[in-house]
Order: sequence, then C-alpha cells, then structure tokens
Amino acid sequence: MGCEFSKYTTCCMGTEEDGHPVPEDQVEGENEDNIVESIDLPRFHEFTIDQLRRATSGFAVENIVSEHGEKAPNVVYKGKLDNQMRIAVKRFNRNAWPDAQPFLEEARAVGQLRSQRLINLLGCCCEGDERLLVAEYMPNDTLAKHLFHWENEPMRWAMRMRVALCLAQALEYCTSNGRALYHDLNAYRVLYDDDYNPRLSCFGLMKNSRDGKSYSTNLAFTPPEYLRTGRVTPESVTYSFGTLLLDLLSGKHIPPSHALDLIRDKNLQMLSDSCLEGELTNDDGTELVRLASLCLQSEPRERPSPKSLVAALIPLQKDSEVPSRVLMGIPDGTSTFPLTPLGEACLRMDLTALHEVMEKMGYKDDEGAATELSFQMWTNQMQDTLDSKKKGDAAFRLKDSKTAIDSYTLFIDVGTMVSPTVYARRSLCYLMSNMADEALNDAMQAQVISPIWYIAFYLQAVALLAMGKENDAQMALKEGSSLEIKKSTN
Repeated sequence: MGCEFSKYTTCCMGTEEDGHPVPEDQVEGENEDNIVESIDLPRFHEFTIDQLRRATSGFAVENIVSEHGEKAPNVVYKGKLDNQMRIAVKRFNRNAWPDAQPFLEEARAVGQLRSQRLINLLGCCCEGDERLLVAEYMPNDTLAKHLFHWENEPMRWAMRMRVALCLAQALEYCTSNGRALYHDLNAYRVLYDDDYNPRLSCFGLMKNSRDGKSYSTNLAFTPPEYLRTGRVTPESVTYSFGTLLLDLLSGKHIPPSHALDLIRDKNLQMLSDSCLEGELTNDDGTELVRLASLCLQSEPRERPSPKSLVAALIPLQKDSEVPSRVLMGIPDGTSTFPLTPLGEACLRMDLTALHEVMEKMGYKDDEGAATELSFQMWTNQMQDTLDSKKKGDAAFRLKDSKTAIDSYTLFIDVGTMVSPTVYARRSLCYLMSNMADEALNDAMQAQVISPIWYIAFYLQAVALLAMGKENDAQMALKEGSSLEIKKSTN
C-alpha cells in the first residue's frame, strides 16, 4: 500500500543534534516566494450592521458558508459589498464577545496584516450585541475538501508541497508582525482563491470568543501542552502545522500519536497516500516526515520556527512555474462548475436568449412581490403607476430599451410596490444600451429582493463580463446555474 520509502530511518524523530538540522538561514529566493506586500486591498474598515445585512441579503440562509462552534457558535456568510467586492462575514453568537472593546482591539490588530498568503481581514462590525468579522471571500473550497473528499482526481504532490510552503510563509509573516498565535490550525482553515492558490484564514488569528477554547478539533490532534495548560503558544501552532504535514502526506487525518508510532516502527507505507505513487520520491518523503516529526515533538522548545520551516520546504517545491489552477486539474474557470444552457448563453453574453427566457417567464417568479392580480386591485389613484409598468412591459417585449427604461423608472420611483422582475427587465434593457454599471446595480437590487432568483445572478454575470471583471462574472454564473438547477429539481 502506498509508495515505498526505502530511505526512511529512525532519524525522522531526530532534532538538530541528530545531524538533520532544519535550516534557520534565509534561503535565496525566499522573499520572492513569500509575497507579503503591495496587496491591493482597502484598509481595515468598521462596517455598519445595515451594510452587512445588505451585502448578505439579510443574512439569508442561502448565503451560509459554514456553521461551527459549540460554546460560542458562529456562522459564516458569503456576501457582496456595494462596490462588488465579494466578502465572507463571520457572525458571532451575541454572548461570545459581551464587551465591545476587546473584540475591536483584536480585530483591528489582525486587520493590520496584509499578505497574499492570508485571507485578509477587511473589517468588522460592533453595533449593540452584534460582533462580526469581514474578510476576503474564497470561492474554491477548503484544503479538507480537495485533500480528503476529492471527486475527480487526488491532489498532486507538487500542489501539496505548495500548500505546505504557502502555509509556512503565512505563519512566518504573522509571526514577524506580532501575531504568532493561531487558533486551531487545520485543513478547514486553508481555502483556495480565484486562481486556486492556498490561503490561510484570518479568522483563526482570533478566538471564537473572549473566553473560548482555542481548539475545537478532536483531542487526539491537540498539542499536549494545551491539554495541560489550556493556553495556545507559538509552539502549539507549529504542532498543528505538523499534523497538516501528515495530512498532506497521507491524504487522511491521522492522529499524531499513531503517526509517530508508525514512524518509530518504520511502518511508513501506512503514512503515504497510495495515490502519490510515481510522484513522491524517497528523498522528498523522508524530508517531509522528518519535518512533521520535528513539529510534533512533545517538548515545545524543540519544535522548529516558521522561518526555518519555510527554508526547509522551499527545496521540496516542484513545478513552481505551473499555475495552481493547472496543478489542481482545473484548466480554466468554466470547468469549475457545469453551466446550464442559459448559463452558457450568459457566458457568451447572448442578450437575445436572456430576453427570450425573461419574456416567457413573465412575472411568475416575482416571489413575494407585485403580481398581475395585485396590480389590478390597486385604486384609481395608482392607475398612472400601473400604466407606466404596462408601458414598460410592452416596450420590453418589442426590445425598445429606451422606452422600457423610462417607463420602468417611473414605476420604481413611486416606490409603492417592489418588483424584482421590473428591476431585472430594466437591467437587461441597460445591457442592451451598453450601460453595464446601471445594469449591475439593478441586477443586484433584484437579488436583494429575491435572494435565490437565478436570473438576478445571470444578469450580474453579463454586466460584470461587460465591465471586464471575469472572475466575479464566473462566480455569478456559478451561483446562477446552481440555483437554476436546484429550482428545476424541486
């Protein structure tokens, strides 16, 4: 089972005194690999709760990314700011941080960090009982998903070593900037950005509550000193990094004590992922087990520093010039999710196809908003508003964009009733008139009114494509197709 490592020896358990030091000196080219400056991100910002409600469509259930925590449960939502930036919003239980000041101080400190190896903290919200963190949004799942629960192909060795290096660089950056403590480092804390580069979540740089535990994983993976004292130290973070190295080698979540027993007994084939056969050399396997063993030393002071881990991992890098997306087996953005025929039409910016679908759909998906029947029940005083809506519908049918825009605007400005379909139709008319910014605003408004309406996402995608924002457009297409498929199967 697995790859053969004939060169493994008991020296894997050794320290620097055994003649296998972890290099402390900076390796040539390290600065090039650890890019931590020139991050094009706004400065840390304190958001209002209304801004974050709007960004997450009222903290809609459909926008929940994850839920975790027992003593201090918290929920992470995906969202989008008014400037179209995608965000992840972590909303704490109202009892997690009863005092605002400690929460703000920690958030502001973490918010000073800016690195391409981190999922950076963009801001926070501290209004009344609300405590929220706002970070960059990572669209391409976690390391746990790609490593343990892969569907198409296992993660290649070169990508696993890239993950290890990027994480070590992230920890080194945080340590050098006064944030050496990281709470519960594990494969779920590592996520992939638009280009499938691994990034370390900033959420782990803060505890889940003022008095909350620093580890929520199985006790078998918890640093021994934390079990004794209940305190996380920089050396504890290194221990957790060692468990991640074992994850990357084995493709499984093996308890450290069991892994160390296998190493002592030279039963190392049990540690290696059989999917790596032909990719993993004896020397590279030996070195990774040695590094993991050092990180898992029972004496915290014998564990290596993040800087030395970076230096030791750089020589293990393979195919450094190959983009992460390619190493992950994803040649282009369109293959990340199967698009529906309508999604494909939107990708081609086929406005005629979109118009045809919306015309046939009418107002039947105007969930919770104005329907034809409700319009007829209005008083005579509202007849002019009703007429403007009907005039807009007639112009929309004929693709008379200017008249439709003017008529729908009259209806919207009255503000008595809110219709996502009217916003969506005006959005398409704006697209037909080469007014992408206006189209995007209307499409977003339609989504706010009806958060799970796939047409709103498709319109956003076309507008974003027209604006040259391809990555954001791909995300909108993915959301739209997902919602359309879900609706068709219900």
